[in-house]
Amino acid sequence: MSWHWPLRTLPMAVFAVVALCGCAVGPDFVPPEEPAISQYVRGGDASSTPAGDGRAQHFAAGAMVPADWWRMFGSAELDQAVDGALAANPSLQVAEANLRQADAVARSGAGVFYPQVAAQAQASRQTTTPVRLGSSAPPGIFNVFTLGATISYALDLFGGNRRAVEALAAQAEVQRYAVGAAWLTLTGTLVNTAIARAGYAAQIAATDTLVKIVREQVDVTRAQVSAGMTTHASELSLLSQLGSLEATLPPLAQRMDQADHLGATLAGRFPSEAGPLVLSLDSLVLPSDLPRMLPSELVRHRPDVLAAQAELHVAAAQVGVATAAMLPNIVLSASYGREGVQPGSLLGAGGGVWGIAAAAFAPVFQGGTLYFRRRAAQAQFEAAQANYRQVVLAAFAQVADALRALEHDALTVDAQDRARQAAGELMTEVQANYRAGAAGYLQLLVANAQYQQATIGYIQAHTQRLQDTAALFLALGAGWEAASPAR
Repeated sequence: MSWHWPLRTLPMAVFAVVALCGCAVGPDFVPPEEPAISQYVRGGDASSTPAGDGRAQHFAAGAMVPADWWRMFGSAELDQAVDGALAANPSLQVAEANLRQADAVARSGAGVFYPQVAAQAQASRQTTTPVRLGSSAPPGIFNVFTLGATISYALDLFGGNRRAVEALAAQAEVQRYAVGAAWLTLTGTLVNTAIARAGYAAQIAATDTLVKIVREQVDVTRAQVSAGMTTHASELSLLSQLGSLEATLPPLAQRMDQADHLGATLAGRFPSEAGPLVLSLDSLVLPSDLPRMLPSELVRHRPDVLAAQAELHVAAAQVGVATAAMLPNIVLSASYGREGVQPGSLLGAGGGVWGIAAAAFAPVFQGGTLYFRRRAAQAQFEAAQANYRQVVLAAFAQVADALRALEHDALTVDAQDRARQAAGELMTEVQANYRAGAAGYLQLLVANAQYQQATIGYIQAHTQRLQDTAALFLALGAGWEAASPAR
């Protein structure tokens, strides 16, 4: 009995197949909404910091961070160090290579959207056994030559392939933002290291001066002890102070060496090959006008937040992949070829062979494998959602920390500056009294020591203020979109 498909139903069947091909199971990814908050810190964001040592820093609401943000510190040496590291840092090169790999994988995955075509050519020598057919004829030997091509196409009825390619594209986005994060980490670490190194050098210089002063105090006091003008306890007290001061120098020198070694590594060089990060603390300009991105904009400019969003996209697409694997699929295929016993007969009449096929595949029983794979994909999607929220919270906390730190730094610097100024005025008065014969040399040394001690405190506070300024740039994303190789 023959069965015929009515022609009037053919358009409906075609439409049904096309409609199925346009369907993709699983959640369609929608980027999370920006947090509905208008400020970073409790009580409102300040428009400026207190005027620490007479210099306030002002925040420009809604302003973006410039790509070359480190140039705001006004140091040509710092600019040169950062530019050199960006050109030769191995970690950044690794991130860039991973991005190229992920992009190539995503592009290769898109090949499933096209028909798969293969060609084949074969030459074989065969023998027949007539006895198997009841004939007594002797065995025959002959050649067979085949030339053909096949084409196949998966209809992807429920979008499993589309979701898989979507996941690959989102994974490439993850790597793109990883390049941005590597760029951000590199520039931030190098700037912070250079500032710290300059602070260590300034502290060492001030401490060396203070050590010399205390040594003079020891010499003067020792002479007074010999003359019976003071007790030996006074000399011992100064010797203890001298030892404590000298003990602070090796750790400072070690930190400065570590900064040089880290700077060399960031620049892609061996510590023995690279010179020191020679940078004077006085040569660094404290940026007075700072950007303060709107809270609603922060999540669109931090590479770690964007990477977490892309990972959420990957997880959503994988749910679709796992769901589609549980559903039927259809593969269409066709083949055409030529056969002959001589190479020249391939093009002769009657040597053509062809075939058309449609194959349907549907999982029936997999022992729960496909079901639990989908459960696992859903759990991963939920984990990616929670991870995104955590990354966003951490990003806002970093900005809040940086803003508050700059306010506190300004107060600390102001107090240290007042202490330094008072110690300087005291030293000036004692110097005048010493020249007039109204003060002894030991008093002059004590006043000078107080001034140097106050100077060290000011250096530490000023260094911290510079580092926290850099931390604000980094917390806001530091303009990586315009400058990063990921652009």
